Amino acid sequence: MQPSVRLVLVTSLATVALGGALAAQTPAGGPTDSAKAAAAPTPPPPPPATPKFTGYAEASYSYSSEAQQGAIVGRLYDRYSNAFELNHFELIADRPINTAKLDAGVHANVMVGQNAAVLQSVGFSPLGPDGDVTQLYAVVNVPTANGNGVQFKMGKMVTFMGVEVIEDEGNPVWSEGNQFIYVENFTSTGLEMDLKTSSTFTLSVRVDNGWDRIVDTTGHKDLMASLAFTPDTVGTALTIVPFYGAQYDDNGAARKGVDVVFTKRVSKGTIWLQGDYGEEDKNADLPDPSKNASWWAVGGWVSYPLSGTCSFSGRADYTDDMEGARTAAAFGLGTVFGAGLPYSAHTLWSLTGDLNITTFPNVTIRPELRFDHSSYQVFNGNGSQITGAVSMAYAF
Repeated sequence: MQPSVRLVLVTSLATVALGGALAAQTPAGGPTDSAKAAAAPTPPPPPPATPKFTGYAEASYSYSSEAQQGAIVGRLYDRYSNAFELNHFELIADRPINTAKLDAGVHANVMVGQNAAVLQSVGFSPLGPDGDVTQLYAVVNVPTANGNGVQFKMGKMVTFMGVEVIEDEGNPVWSEGNQFIYVENFTSTGLEMDLKTSSTFTLSVRVDNGWDRIVDTTGHKDLMASLAFTPDTVGTALTIVPFYGAQYDDNGAARKGVDVVFTKRVSKGTIWLQGDYGEEDKNADLPDPSKNASWWAVGGWVSYPLSGTCSFSGRADYTDDMEGARTAAAFGLGTVFGAGLPYSAHTLWSLTGDLNITTFPNVTIRPELRFDHSSYQVFNGNGSQITGAVSMAYAF
């Protein structure tokens, strides 16, 4: 055998033997998974969530047929007649959380303008007489098997109650209704737990210092919960909000009740229904300290598009303040009843209609006509008043 042939044969045999040895160690199909993983570059971690900033700017004009020295009796934001109002400039900051992992975030609503002056909690005016921090809370998410997590919030938060919210740009009609003003709180300062157990049920529980109170020196605490049901994906929702707790610095009288809201998408429009019932133990801070006070209210809202840039919205509401506990001070009923006379039921109802015009990007123009009626002659000596208004808001 020639030397060259022998060299080729030996080389071939060595190659086969080495290949067999490698084959015995490596599964058919290529390198092991661990070798692949070692060779592949490590993907960079996802970037942290960044804060999001949004907000509103709004101005308006209102006129009442029964204004008293330039004031519209019984109203909240739109309380000046024949006057242009700088309602509010609001900045909203939110660092969102990832509900699938242990995560933390923060949320804040900072408002300046004439609306803020009537929203301030007792003893809290961090931005002066025309400014307010309506929300400021930290949130921690604890992951759960269903991926929804459990959220714990601590700080100042808006109420669970009602259809209407503090930012009137988000309400079906522009002016705030009697239920928002007289039978609900605006904000609470405390600790909240939010738990979404399924796609149709969410439970939120809050313990706080009481209605619209930042500082509590008494040790009294208020409890409020929200049970929200969303049985379908086409705009049906039911929310039940019970509440219980003492609300005064000088006594431990309990205030308790329930708020119920039903929402339904109908054709192209939406309807909202709200019912409220509340009562308060007799105490020296009530208009009539000798007996318990109670109240109830109902309201309905409707919104329907008229075109691509215009919609109609309306509201009808009725409030029965059976001992004057929720409305006596705002309407001056001490003068109506007279000193030493017992208080009796004060009933209020109103009808409101709006156009919501969105011809220009991010701008909403809302002309409004409203009729209010009271069981007493509280509107400049009359039982009723008519108010016209127009607002212009910019969202960013």
